[in-house]
Amino acid sequence: MVPVALRKRYPGGVDLIPAHARDLRPCAEQTCGSAQLNDEQKVDEAVERRRFLGLTAAVAALGLTATVGGCGSLGGDSGDVTLRLVAADYDLTGGDTTKKYWADLVTAFEGKHPGVKVEVQIESWDDVDRKVAEMVKAGKAPDVAQIGAYADYAAAGELYAADEMLSIPVQANFLAPLVAAGEHKRTQYGLPFVASTRPLFYNKALFEQAGAKAPTTWDELAKAAEKLKDNGVRTPFALPLGPEEAQAEALMWMLAGGGGWTDGTDHYSVDSDANIKTFDWLKANLVGKGLTGPVAPGKLNRKAAFAAFANGEVGMLNGHPSLLKEAAKKGVQVGQVPLPGADGPAKAAMGVADWIMGFKQNGHRKEIGDFLNFVFSDENVLKFAGDNDLLPVTVTASTRMETEPEHANLRVFLKTLPGSQLPPVGKTSWAKVSENVKQNIGKAVTPAGRPADVLGAIGRAATTAENAE
Repeated sequence: MVPVALRKRYPGGVDLIPAHARDLRPCAEQTCGSAQLNDEQKVDEAVERRRFLGLTAAVAALGLTATVGGCGSLGGDSGDVTLRLVAADYDLTGGDTTKKYWADLVTAFEGKHPGVKVEVQIESWDDVDRKVAEMVKAGKAPDVAQIGAYADYAAAGELYAADEMLSIPVQANFLAPLVAAGEHKRTQYGLPFVASTRPLFYNKALFEQAGAKAPTTWDELAKAAEKLKDNGVRTPFALPLGPEEAQAEALMWMLAGGGGWTDGTDHYSVDSDANIKTFDWLKANLVGKGLTGPVAPGKLNRKAAFAAFANGEVGMLNGHPSLLKEAAKKGVQVGQVPLPGADGPAKAAMGVADWIMGFKQNGHRKEIGDFLNFVFSDENVLKFAGDNDLLPVTVTASTRMETEPEHANLRVFLKTLPGSQLPPVGKTSWAKVSENVKQNIGKAVTPAGRPADVLGAIGRAATTAENAE
């Protein structure tokens, strides 16, 4: 892997170079086994990976299917194998688009891989993570799980690493920030399945009526919010810092202010100067001036904020691809711009990814690898992302989506994804830290709240949790 000292880092602690760099030389030129590379070799390794990324499309076009994962081929027993997949249901309307996607994909895969069958179990997002955890605890882990988190399983040694399963072209094709977020202790275990980013959404009609312009800076955002308020808009800016997804809303603002959840060494930096300044600004310039609506930010959840925006009651908020469709159904014309920052557009947007992973328990490494290589074909990646108004996780699929007119409404999201920052989901402590943030970050912008105190308390708890990893 690329040494920490050689990685270019940005606020939020996510690498923006291909953090999945591996030694690409043939086994005869490697030192196989446990020997460690020296610094010069590590530099060569990073250079080779960057060279390889430019050749990936050509390799794929030639049909090369080299695999990594040690010096030799992927393992696996002979004979018929049945893989069990547990996946989340993305159909929020109660339909069967997720089930149909997997059914069609499995049929095509099985047709190309005689002797391998795939059983699919679809679970709601409310249940899927819990059910997989119960299966693992009971010694009945699925072979493949498509869920919301991977770090605990990686830390427990229950997952195959990416380079034990995937072909080199597939592994190299993931967008770099998503690879970095899929790493636990510098090894990638979480494979990004779908992604999204969060630009600023604004109601075009309300802006036109108020004479406001789409903002590029915080000061412009505050001025636009003032105009909306003066024109009778009850919620000029919706700021959902309630317990549903406060950790995401907070990160968007932290990134826009030059901060993030972690620093350049991957340690928590919740109460950094940049983060405190960001929340001081929010309290003084938005919340304190009555520009965030009748519901206190700490009590406002994302679902309620999105519903109000779709109903035409909100001037601006940090949006999500799924909201576009809901707003369009109700006749709301949505404008999209990159998140405003303190002095200009934010240098990095927040990225979000859901994960797919391979479990070791049943020993089906080769078959899991074959299946996941198939899952990450452009056709399959584009199909699922497009059906669900989400973003593809690979370079080639993203490039194709950018050129397709039916996905024009996702181009702002696509543009910001390659340079996005994700929460530190590779840390086993993140679940605990995230829950603390959800319950307490909203207190920072209350009339009696002091951002430095609130962020300081969350930060100390985060450091304690990190030290216990």
